[in-house]
Amino acid sequence: MAAATPASTPPGNLARIVGASLVGTTIEWYDFFLYGSAAALVFNTLFFPAADPLTGTLIAFITYAVGFLARPLGGVVFGHYGDRLGRKKLLVVSLLMMGGATFAMGLLPTHATVGAAAPVLLTLLRLVQGFALGGEWGGAVLIVAEHGGERHRGFWASWPQAGAPGGNLLATGVLALLAAVQSEEAFLAWGWRIPFLLSGVLVGVGLWIRLSVSESPLFLEAQARAEAAAAQGAKDTPPVVDVLRRSWREVLTAIGTRFGENISYYVLTSFLLVYVTVHLGLPKSTALDAVLIGSAVHFAAIPAWGALSDRIGRRPVTLIGSVGMAGWAFAFFALLDTKSFPVIALAVTAGLLLHGAMYGPQAAFISEMFDTRVRYSGASLGSQLASIVAGALAPILAVELLKDYDSSTPVSLYLGSAALVTTLTVAAARETRGRALDTPAATATPVSAAERV
Repeated sequence: MAAATPASTPPGNLARIVGASLVGTTIEWYDFFLYGSAAALVFNTLFFPAADPLTGTLIAFITYAVGFLARPLGGVVFGHYGDRLGRKKLLVVSLLMMGGATFAMGLLPTHATVGAAAPVLLTLLRLVQGFALGGEWGGAVLIVAEHGGERHRGFWASWPQAGAPGGNLLATGVLALLAAVQSEEAFLAWGWRIPFLLSGVLVGVGLWIRLSVSESPLFLEAQARAEAAAAQGAKDTPPVVDVLRRSWREVLTAIGTRFGENISYYVLTSFLLVYVTVHLGLPKSTALDAVLIGSAVHFAAIPAWGALSDRIGRRPVTLIGSVGMAGWAFAFFALLDTKSFPVIALAVTAGLLLHGAMYGPQAAFISEMFDTRVRYSGASLGSQLASIVAGALAPILAVELLKDYDSSTPVSLYLGSAALVTTLTVAAARETRGRALDTPAATATPVSAAERV
C-alpha cells in the first residue's frame, strides 16, 4: 500500500512538524551565529591576539570561514544518509553534533592560558559545527516541504528558514544582555562563555521536540520503491552521484540563487559588527541592538515572503529581494556612517527585509528542483557549496576591503555584484511553484503565467 501523500498530512501534524523544524533550526543557527558574533567581538582578543584590531578580527573570521568549508562535506554525508535512512534520523544527529561542539567552546581555555592550542581547538570545534549545519538545512526544509501540499508549500517551508534570524536574534540578544549587565572586563574574562554553555539546555529542548515528529511520507514511499527495485536486482547508485550526473544544472541554479542572499546576510549581520565598532568607533551595544531589531522584523518577514511566493511564484519574490539588495548595498553604508542609532537600525532592518525576499521562497524553490530519492543530497549540495564561495568569504573579504581602502565603497560594490549574480541566475531559472514533489522533475508541468495570478 502506498504511503500517504503530503496533501493528506493533517494540519495539526503539519504544524507540529513545522514547529519541530523551526525550533531545531533556531537552535542550530544560534550555535552557528554565536561564533560569528563572538569572532567580531571577543575571539579576536581572547584567541587571536594581534596588535592591529582589524588584523585580529580578520584572523578570527578566517576560522569562522572554516565552518563553512565543512558544510558541503556535511551536506554530502547527511544528504546521502538522509536519502537512504530518512530525514528525521539525520536531523537528530545534526542537532546533537552542533550543540555538543558549541557547549565545548564554552569550556575552552584561551590563548593566554594554553597559547597556540586554544585557537587550534576552537577551529576544530568550528569544523564540527560546519559539518553539522551542512546537513541541517536540507533535512529541516525537506521534512516540512514533503509533508505539505503544493498550494501553501512556500509558506510552510519558509518557517525553518526563519530559524536563521531566530537563532541570530537569540545569539545577539544573549550577547547584548550580557554586554549591558557586565563590565567589559567581566565579559572578556568569563561572561562570553555563558551563551555557549546555554546551548546544552537548548539542544535538550530541541531534541525532545524533534523526536516527536513523523518521517516524511514521500521519503517512505521512495524508500519502498527503492527496496522493491533492489529486490529485482536494480543497481543502487549513491544519491550524490545521481545528482551530479543528472541534476548538475539544478545544483548550479541553487548555488546562484543562494549567492547574493548568502553574502548579503553575513555583511548585514557579522561584518556590520566590525564596521560599527572598529571603523566607526561606536559601542558594541549599538551594533548588537540594531541586529536585534532587524532580526525580529526579519523573522516575521520570511514566512510572509514565502506566502507571497505561493501566490505569484518563487522567481518574482526572489527577484524583488536581489534587485533591491543591489541598490541597497550603497545606501546601507551611507546610513551607517551617520552614527545615529535609529538610522543604523533602519539600515539593518531594511536590508534584512530585502534579504528575506530572497530567503523566504528559497526552501520551496530549491526543494522543488530535485526528485525525492535525491532531494536531500541535491538541495544540501547546492546550498552548501554556495556557502563556501559566498558566506564563508563574505566577512573576510569585507574586512580586507575595509582594511585596504578604508572605505565602504568597495564593500558596496562587492555586495551589489553578488546580488546581481542571484538576479541573473533566478531570471534564467524555471519557475517551480505548484510542482507535485512526487512527480519527477524532468516531467513536471511548468506553472503558466496565468496560474501565478
